[in-house]
Amino acid sequence: MALPSLTPAEKKKALEKAQTMRRARAELRAKLKKGVVKFADILNDKDDAVIQRMKVSYLLKSLPRVGKVKAEKIMEEVGIDESRRVQGLGKRQREALLARFLEK
Repeated sequence: MALPSLTPAEKKKALEKAQTMRRARAELRAKLKKGVVKFADILNDKDDAVIQRMKVSYLLKSLPRVGKVKAEKIMEEVGIDESRRVQGLGKRQREALLARFLEK
């Protein structure tokens, strides 16, 4: 399937939208790392497009004391595919992640 050709104005609009999303994700990750925002609040927010479109592995790596290896281990234990996004998590997967991080 060929990609649609975009006009320069459409390209510019798409780039601006992508840049806005990246900036919002970076702000969210910084707040999570500093403890301003709680992990449970992020997982339970079903309206925020920035959160819902973020990969679970990317979100987990934003947590304090969780790096690439620990995030992969957690996702494997819970049964989450590495390409899964937050919006695609099932109820049990969300509950397992919350239980994992609320017990500490």
